[in-house]
Amino acid sequence: MTPKLPRRHGFFEYYEELVGTWTRRLRNRQQAEDLAHDTFVRVLESNSAGVEQPRAYLHQTARNIAVDGYRREDRRGAMESEAIDLSVSSSGDPEHYMQAIQLADSIERALTELPVNCRKVFVWQKIEGLTQAEIAERLGLSKNMVEKYMIRTLRHLRDRLDGSQP
Repeated sequence: MTPKLPRRHGFFEYYEELVGTWTRRLRNRQQAEDLAHDTFVRVLESNSAGVEQPRAYLHQTARNIAVDGYRREDRRGAMESEAIDLSVSSSGDPEHYMQAIQLADSIERALTELPVNCRKVFVWQKIEGLTQAEIAERLGLSKNMVEKYMIRTLRHLRDRLDGSQP
């Protein structure tokens, strides 16, 4: 059920869109509604009166909250694509933002096709900035094996995403 929200803020008209977007991404409406709630609380508690593009601001805030949540959950790599920078371009183009979300969804789907060690190596190296030596130590593997996992992951992503780029 959609909560009744006052119309004085331009943010509230995007509630259903935000829930819909995150329901698709999380594949769980309850989690998406919780995320939307947390997003609105953060936006309303912040100094957001001067925000020119409330839609983009909401989606970016939701993304930031989601990333923080996944990092707190022991960095399991459940949503590796969240690490992709979905920031709105300097022009604030909503179309650019939506394309970035679609790309992140494509990357997430492609990563789920890979073994867990490939996903871990990708997330730890590309997102968390760990070196191959640090990753090798965490996984109990050789540095050479970590490099092979990264090459395999990047090839797989390239193959899967070649057709999805605009």
